[in-house]
Amino acid sequence: MNSPFPTSSLTKACDNDVSSNLCLANAQLVLEDQVLTGAVTIEQGVICDITEGDHVPTGALDCAGDLVIPGLVELHTDNVERHIEPRPEVDWPHLPALIAHDAELASTGITTVFDAMRVGSIHSGKGRYIDYARKLADELLAARAQGYFKISHFLHLRAEICSETLLEELAAFGSSDRVGIVSLMDHTPGQRQFRDLTALKTYVAKKRGMNDAEFAEHVETLLGLQKRLGAKHEVGAVKEARRLGAVLASHDDTTADHVGTSAGNGVGFAEFPTTVEAAAACRIHGIAVMMGAPNLIRGGSHSGNVAAEDLAKADLLDIVSSDYVPSALLLSAFRLADIWNDLPRAIATVTSNPASAVRLHDRGALKTGLRGDVLRVRQIGETPLLRGVWSQGNKVG
Repeated sequence: MNSPFPTSSLTKACDNDVSSNLCLANAQLVLEDQVLTGAVTIEQGVICDITEGDHVPTGALDCAGDLVIPGLVELHTDNVERHIEPRPEVDWPHLPALIAHDAELASTGITTVFDAMRVGSIHSGKGRYIDYARKLADELLAARAQGYFKISHFLHLRAEICSETLLEELAAFGSSDRVGIVSLMDHTPGQRQFRDLTALKTYVAKKRGMNDAEFAEHVETLLGLQKRLGAKHEVGAVKEARRLGAVLASHDDTTADHVGTSAGNGVGFAEFPTTVEAAAACRIHGIAVMMGAPNLIRGGSHSGNVAAEDLAKADLLDIVSSDYVPSALLLSAFRLADIWNDLPRAIATVTSNPASAVRLHDRGALKTGLRGDVLRVRQIGETPLLRGVWSQGNKVG
């Protein structure tokens, strides 16, 4: 079987501030294949030494047996959109929204994030959504350049197949925009995530305040866009992902045929496959499987799709995303550790596996030469208590 992770490398990130020296000692270090008592030392933002034993050197932070794990890597979060639009049609000032978003993620242990932004718009009807990604990306990148952020940010462009302006919006992005992921989002009613139109109606009608007639019109609009532009948009989005040097992701694959198409497009990982059939097909094609932490924590999908726990028990889960609850990411790793009885494997689903999937080979593990993104965690029963967050050796949470 082919490896589910690409081997080429995204341009190495160079965030502004790095620490001079940090040593976390007398800790339970969660390495790639074991947990051992030891210390990790970070200099100039990079892990320079890992030693075994409970000795606490002068000037080191005594972790008193707490776990030390790599910083979390988040590939798909709706959190930035929640901050800029806290209620439907409410446009919050973007700079404070971005700063608050960054600070929230840091407070939950996420040290690398791919901020998801929709590309592809519908400009009419009550179900309309207008273009915003290019402007928001400019604001985010400018804030990053000014050193306003605590953690490392990349872009994840969610390519809406059922839209009017997908290709025009994708064309506005270039190689300097830190686009690491382009995901193919086909929200055509009656298939994938929204096979059940009742689930779609609950989601859209509540969010947009639609009555029955308006919802029916919205469904017809989406079906028409899929018929008229769906194939063109999918081909074009795949081409644009290659131009941008981004990893391509599928979204809500439901059947083996869906996965076969994804494999043909060169998809690197599958976001939220909705069935065991699709997840199993991903294994065959060497496509990594990502599921949502809220699904895992709640014990099932809010849309009635496959439970993440079932995929974990079937050995069909590689990566976890916080999706719409940032604090769920760390909690999900410890839930998986209970399911698998394997803490290093569980931590990998939120650290090294997502980092590898997007070709970031400079982070995601406690290993000399990698970025000093680390967390100090104490377990309170089944609940992880986050006691410290460091990004390139700088305390950010």
